[in-house]
Amino acid sequence: MTLALFDLDNTLLSGDSDYEWGAFLVSKKLVDAESYEKANQKFYADYKAGSLDIYEFSAFSFEPLSRLSMQELNSLHQEFMDEIIRPLITDKARGLVNKHGEQGHTLAIITATNSFITTPIAKELGIVNLLATEPKIVNGRYTTQIDGIHCFKEGKVERLAIWLKENQETLKGSFFYSDSHNDLPLMEKVTTAIAVDPDDTLRKIALERGWKTITLRDQL
Repeated sequence: MTLALFDLDNTLLSGDSDYEWGAFLVSKKLVDAESYEKANQKFYADYKAGSLDIYEFSAFSFEPLSRLSMQELNSLHQEFMDEIIRPLITDKARGLVNKHGEQGHTLAIITATNSFITTPIAKELGIVNLLATEPKIVNGRYTTQIDGIHCFKEGKVERLAIWLKENQETLKGSFFYSDSHNDLPLMEKVTTAIAVDPDDTLRKIALERGWKTITLRDQL
């Protein structure tokens, strides 16, 4: 089967779900507004600059999850989906996913954002396969540790290699859509790399390498 891979944040979403979840927690007064927002902005800037420490960031982003029960978290996430996420999914993004699905392609989201945040988003998009950074769960509650291999930069390549073997899939004829230069390690592995509303670094590289550049933003 032909594999169609999608980054999530600022690719299929016209925003960053990880950052928005942090802002949502601030709005719900579940974290200290000033210190959390300051740290959230710093990590987001590090990500855009390509210097994010995924372990440090994961410990930060998992900490609020570790303080709440699964029931509380799931209730919050339903509200987060309604208020924040669904408005960030454009008709163009849904159309692209549907186009690959109609061609019989195997669809997968591959994202550094943790699986708690992204699992309901993948479901909303109708994508069954999700490779995301996994928070470790102990005694039915999240911890601040990553479970297994993270799904960021080269970690995406490692996670995908394992998934391909487990699912008897290959990268022959594969597509990968991403907005970020952080995804270059994986973009260089697939058959067809497509830059989606790319950051400046990826835009330049896509131009140099002849990769197609598209937008999934709805035009006003």
